[in-house]
Amino acid sequence: MSFSNRILAAAAAGVIGLVPVSVPALAQQSPQQPEYAPTMLVLDASGSMAAPDPGGGTKMDSAKNAVRTFVTAAPATAKVGLTVYGTSTGSSDAEKDTGCRDVQVLHPAETLDRPALTGAADRIAPSGYTPVGTALRTAAAALPQEGPRSIVLVSDGLDTCAPPDPCEVARELSAQGAEIVVHAIGFGVDDPSRAQLTCIAQATGGTYTDAVDGKTLEQVLPRVSATALRTYAPTGSPIAGTAGYRDAPVAAAGQYLDVLGQRAPRYYAVDVPDDATAYFSATVSFPRGGDAVFANNRLDLRVYGTDGEDCHVYENELATRSTDGVALTVGSAWTGAAEPDTGSPSTDRCRGGGRYYFALEWAHVADNAPAQLPVELLVGVEPAVADPGPAPDPEAVEFAAPDGVTVPAIGGGSFNVAAALPGSGRYTDTLQRGEFVFYRVKLEWGQGLAYRVRFAATPDRGSDYVSNIATTLYNPYRAELDSDFAAYTGTESILPSNDTALATRPIRFLNREAAEHTVHGQAVPGWYYIAVKLSPAHGERSRVAPVPVELEVDITGEPEPGPRYGGDTASTGTFGADPQQAGAPDTAAAADTAADGVSPLVWVAVIGGTVLVISAATTIFLLGRRSRR
Repeated sequence: MSFSNRILAAAAAGVIGLVPVSVPALAQQSPQQPEYAPTMLVLDASGSMAAPDPGGGTKMDSAKNAVRTFVTAAPATAKVGLTVYGTSTGSSDAEKDTGCRDVQVLHPAETLDRPALTGAADRIAPSGYTPVGTALRTAAAALPQEGPRSIVLVSDGLDTCAPPDPCEVARELSAQGAEIVVHAIGFGVDDPSRAQLTCIAQATGGTYTDAVDGKTLEQVLPRVSATALRTYAPTGSPIAGTAGYRDAPVAAAGQYLDVLGQRAPRYYAVDVPDDATAYFSATVSFPRGGDAVFANNRLDLRVYGTDGEDCHVYENELATRSTDGVALTVGSAWTGAAEPDTGSPSTDRCRGGGRYYFALEWAHVADNAPAQLPVELLVGVEPAVADPGPAPDPEAVEFAAPDGVTVPAIGGGSFNVAAALPGSGRYTDTLQRGEFVFYRVKLEWGQGLAYRVRFAATPDRGSDYVSNIATTLYNPYRAELDSDFAAYTGTESILPSNDTALATRPIRFLNREAAEHTVHGQAVPGWYYIAVKLSPAHGERSRVAPVPVELEVDITGEPEPGPRYGGDTASTGTFGADPQQAGAPDTAAAADTAADGVSPLVWVAVIGGTVLVISAATTIFLLGRRSRR
């Protein structure tokens, strides 16, 4: 995102309060559990799967091993089912009529039951026909009938039962828009089979992958299935914001989950010690699907001090096409607790240590938007520093395109499950239409990040099938640092489009006091997030293919000493903790890392909000950000 349109508002330093809406019906849905797209594995158990596999055993044995590997690695809260065809008959002509109706749902797409899934797979005995089209219809009918859903099809040959033609069935499923996607894996297939499976995948915006043998299938199935499960996964400890500040729940450092209603501010309280910095961010993920180009939603964030004093801090974030499934985030770095008293009763209510209130509102609501949405809240408290360390650096790091081979990286559907990229390099993934995918890179004090995203050319695309592509860079408390977007028509495209890169400054504590406002959000080490979006195409969706992407990531600089913190840091968590473990701070690690200069912060996140960033010492910034598209 561009910070060029930030406006400096003359106001006293203050505290921010976020306000989510508590809806009892949703609050009872175990909000701390992430949500994944329900996914149905469809396995070919026709007679040909009894053939030998080049790696040993039969092809069916290898498929069972691949299922076991995937089930072992899948998230515990994922919703995975199993459908099989070809197990109840032989493959004689007399058995064809029955064999072509031989499709069974062995396990529904419910919260992952590892023993049940592996046990069902182990009992499969291949013997019959290959009714791929009927299996796709059966699997789709067994999935929920709304929301993002996926099918992962593993087949070793052509459909032997058409009609229905499997490509026509895939087009039927595609008529549901971006809601259901089929990913196909060809297990040792010939060219005609590969063409049919590719047609199935492309007709729904899914991916096709070759697996030449069982060993390859065991590697490929978990990766493809992880892509199928990919959707925003809100998580955190339950919290219920209130309609006013007086009874707002007090949030310690950590990650929280609430429910946000339309145009109904809700408040949260954070106790901030003298000279400490408080961080507050909120994230809302909007449902995918729908044809409204201008599905505008806006989140507002304000801060209040003692006795509800308005600290004149206002941040808003706008998504102009929420139906692309964007995650809208707003965050704040609040430094008012470090400001001295002025002798003014009203001003001093927004200065020094004390209780501050963060108010969050879903202020602008698109037509046909849900009545409520999950909101993820992230809260952190950073103690006072005794020595802030090196001077700020206002210059963005330079980008150098990395060498070497590309490495697969399956991005996650949320900040919480973002794929960790281990360092500089070239990473590949495949985005399906309507996906908003996250990756993360760890930066220490003194290091910087520069990257760009390459969207590969895809066939059968043109001006009638234009999609919006975008990438966004976030800091560890999820404040948006920069972004770029463009139209994609099937030719190779690179973001940013001006042949440069999105880049941070070297990460230093004193960046928060730099004269350049764009530097303030680059003052803490930890996980920096890269989001990549491929919106649904305008036009005939059934012909939209998935798009391979390549991230060129360059981490610069050697780690350097950071600030020295004062006081007792053992009671705080560690900034930069793995977001997949958010909500369970490691206090022992905090004590260890504080001595090494790593910022001892703990974060609390609420899905469904916007991130407000305020890091000036004696002023408050009114931030106007470029809209998400």
